[in-house]
Amino acid sequence: MVARNRGIRAKEGESAGKLLTAFLRKAEEGVIGKLIVEAVILLSASKQADGGKILRTAAQAYKVDTDAIALKVKHEFSAKDKARSAAKIEPKPAPRALKKTA
Repeated sequence: MVARNRGIRAKEGESAGKLLTAFLRKAEEGVIGKLIVEAVILLSASKQADGGKILRTAAQAYKVDTDAIALKVKHEFSAKDKARSAAKIEPKPAPRALKKTA
């Protein structure tokens, strides 16, 4: 999950763990810190039966407005859906008629 969030995709025959290790060797200190925090949050959420409750408590402790974030994400997804549906609805241009040569 952490590798996927960073855009690291393993191709066939490659190990995601090795790619993530190579990424970490070249990453800056701030990126490594964020990655560690993300990994700890994901690990604690996966180990607990009520992971959502724990994450919400942690967000409240750090004074993160989860409702505002949820609303913003909801708007972003709806905008993406509208853009996709608009792209699908657009009619394809009619093919031009070929001119006959004598």
